[in-house]
Amino acid sequence: MDESGDSGRPQPGAGGKDPGTGPDKGKPRRPAEPGGGLLMGRPFGVPVYVAPSWFVVAALITWVFGGQLDRVLPELGGVRYLVALFFAIAFYASVLVHELAHTVAALRYKLPVRRIQLQFFGGVSEIEKETETPGREFVLAFVGPLLSLVLGGVFYIPLQFVEAGTVPGVLLAGLMISNLIVAAFNLLPGLPLDGGRMLRAVVWKITGKPMSGTVAAAWVGRGLAIAVFVGLPLLTHTGALGNATDDISGFETVTDALLAAILAAIIWTGAGNSLRTARLREHLPELRARTLTRRAVPVESATPLSEALRRANEAGARALVVVDGQGTPKGVVREAAIAGVPEHRRPWVPVSGLAQDLTDGMKVSAELAGEALLDRLKATPATEYLVVEDTGEIYGVLSTTDVERAFIKAMARPSA
Repeated sequence: MDESGDSGRPQPGAGGKDPGTGPDKGKPRRPAEPGGGLLMGRPFGVPVYVAPSWFVVAALITWVFGGQLDRVLPELGGVRYLVALFFAIAFYASVLVHELAHTVAALRYKLPVRRIQLQFFGGVSEIEKETETPGREFVLAFVGPLLSLVLGGVFYIPLQFVEAGTVPGVLLAGLMISNLIVAAFNLLPGLPLDGGRMLRAVVWKITGKPMSGTVAAAWVGRGLAIAVFVGLPLLTHTGALGNATDDISGFETVTDALLAAILAAIIWTGAGNSLRTARLREHLPELRARTLTRRAVPVESATPLSEALRRANEAGARALVVVDGQGTPKGVVREAAIAGVPEHRRPWVPVSGLAQDLTDGMKVSAELAGEALLDRLKATPATEYLVVEDTGEIYGVLSTTDVERAFIKAMARPSA
């Protein structure tokens, strides 16, 4: 199962050691590299991880497919499980090709891909940004199932030249059928499947509103989840799926109802997550650096904290910026550091000891808003940022706490 899409809410400045304290003071902390299991490689510069759940599924496929091989090729004996393990690995290699198709298309459209992860029911390509047009959205979604269909054809061709009932014949048939199933399943028109993203693109094109496309595809996805939960056990019970499912998926050993419930839960949850992500993006433009910035007063490095706070109170400001003798900003006094100084000590503590040295990444334009603002904060995690006009003039200080509060407030409002 493929769930290519966004990685979720950005977390500016979240987690990790405070960059303003200790030996690394003044040095911005690098964002942690995305994890998610065992790192297998970096095709096209994108890390590919195998989640722990994959090993559970690989063992299950090996066991089930090995049991099926015992019926077709009983002479293999215990070797059948090695053949079955090879099938499990080859199948997930096909899933990886499916995800790489999404990745290559995303990179072609200059959309950053955080990672690829192979997991319980397939894989996911975590694309960090939305496409700009419905046409690109459709292409980005369609290339995955298209590659799975192509792989089905690739395995079909040599299948015509090998003897039926042999190890190569069984493996090629299994890989052909499994890739066709992956393609067909992902073409179902409901989020978070690729078919759902294609439906979203079509509705987006018709209405001109990406949110309308997401709502339509997400609710179709929820209906699809109910259909899977109810219909899959009925199909397997009546044999409507034929022998292919018995040979490949192991419905004889895995309870049909449990498998249907897991699939339905994944689809239902993915559809809900797609709605939440779309709602997030709908409200992102409300996050504007200019409106979230705290007014700040400039103070020289030797100024006692008590005097700096007195000046701030008189000016109605809520932040302090350390400047040199020429008025050039050199640091931002951290709010947490101020709170940690007892009031009786403040006349003796210079603001320079509480400031975080400014780097280029900590200077934010007052005109930044929405996703561009969050991307800038993510690139250089910190607790406070200096906000400047295009002329370089100090506008104020932006706190990540204020950004997060505004984010939560915006998300709490109903969508239009």
